[in-house]
Amino acid sequence: MDHLFYEKDYFALGQYLICGVDEVGRGPLAGPVMAGAVIPDFRKIIDGINDSKLLTDKFRRKLYPEICENAVSYKTALIEPDKIDEINILNATKLAMKKAIAALSPKPEVLFVDALKLELGIPEQAIVHGDALSYTIGMASILAKVERDDIMIKYAEIYPEYGFENNKGYGTKHHIEMLKKYGPCPIHRKTFIRKIMDGRL
Repeated sequence: MDHLFYEKDYFALGQYLICGVDEVGRGPLAGPVMAGAVIPDFRKIIDGINDSKLLTDKFRRKLYPEICENAVSYKTALIEPDKIDEINILNATKLAMKKAIAALSPKPEVLFVDALKLELGIPEQAIVHGDALSYTIGMASILAKVERDDIMIKYAEIYPEYGFENNKGYGTKHHIEMLKKYGPCPIHRKTFIRKIMDGRL
């Protein structure tokens, strides 16, 4: 697969400040949603970039510092569970992406976004399954995944009942059983667990 397939169209126009944007954590019952934004240095291609979900944790953590060291610019941003409950997960995802992009320097000439439109006044291309199809979006997905996983591992120390170190907040059987047993903790998304909690009563 040619992971620079989409990027090459912009190289032909002399545009190299291409920013890949992706999120991690739209589906979990707990924890933040996190977005990564990366402008790669295309003179330093990193082998193995792909959708973070298709990579092992060990390999993601090997790639993470390589991405940071070789990017023109990179940022991550997160939206906490209470804000997700307030504005819904789609809007929270877009807000995280916009925050990450706004923090970049230099500013991107083009945005590649995994399946979403952000309408920031910058030329953008929404690519379905972009984290697997675009080198640039794949880099963003790895950054966001590693950083969010680390946050959830730290939360596991504070709220050990739920197994966050293993499930990262996703609704595994064990997580749901513990949620029914102990009730929610402060990082659970109230709008995501309502049916589970209703079923407990």
